[in-house]
Amino acid sequence: MIRLLIVDDQVLIRAGLAALAAAAPGFDVVGQAATGEEAVELAAALRPDVILMDIRLPGMSGITALEYILHQAAEPKPKIVMLTVFDLDEYVYAALRAGASGFLLKDTPPERLLAAIGLIADGEMLFAPTVTRRLVETFAPRPEAAGEQPASLTELTERETDVLRLVGRGLTNEQIARQLIVTVATVKTHLNRVMSKLRLGSRAQAVVVAYESGLISPGRTGSDGTGHEGGASGRWPS
Repeated sequence: MIRLLIVDDQVLIRAGLAALAAAAPGFDVVGQAATGEEAVELAAALRPDVILMDIRLPGMSGITALEYILHQAAEPKPKIVMLTVFDLDEYVYAALRAGASGFLLKDTPPERLLAAIGLIADGEMLFAPTVTRRLVETFAPRPEAAGEQPASLTELTERETDVLRLVGRGLTNEQIARQLIVTVATVKTHLNRVMSKLRLGSRAQAVVVAYESGLISPGRTGSDGTGHEGGASGRWPS
């Protein structure tokens, strides 16, 4: 059962999402909030598994609320999915950089929205690498212009760096395992160490770090490493 908190300042949208999830098997809507401040309070009190939150809220923004929630949350921290109108948006990039697990457009069909929340709860990314790379390449500062790097990669081993690079290119754990000729379990172990050492909260955040640190050059390769888009870093539900 996925414990879900819904945050949106528009009552009709909030109520509609709550009714949709409540009627679907496997979901328990534990709370609703209309503001970022309410979201922070309810997240601490209710400890949901997933928070579906509007990226633009009156007063405290969705991004600021996200940062407060993740900072104060005990492990396991909730997965936070941002609701937005535009996919290529600097607010979406800032949310991913701050630790959001993904984003959904507000016009996403109901069945896809529910399936996507399920993927996020399982730790997947829910958008294809084409969207991720377009977003990051549009808004990520170039390492040479960004001054101090946002995260130091010096603590990573060579293999952990390889895994981060391939995650940044959009490969799934299975694809990374085939490319590095290791087991999927080994990939997961390396990725967990990367996330811990760099203090990352989501796979999407790892993609951002791979670009911002210069580990991946924008536009250089596709997700399969060949120059063409290959598999997805998650499984966008059909």
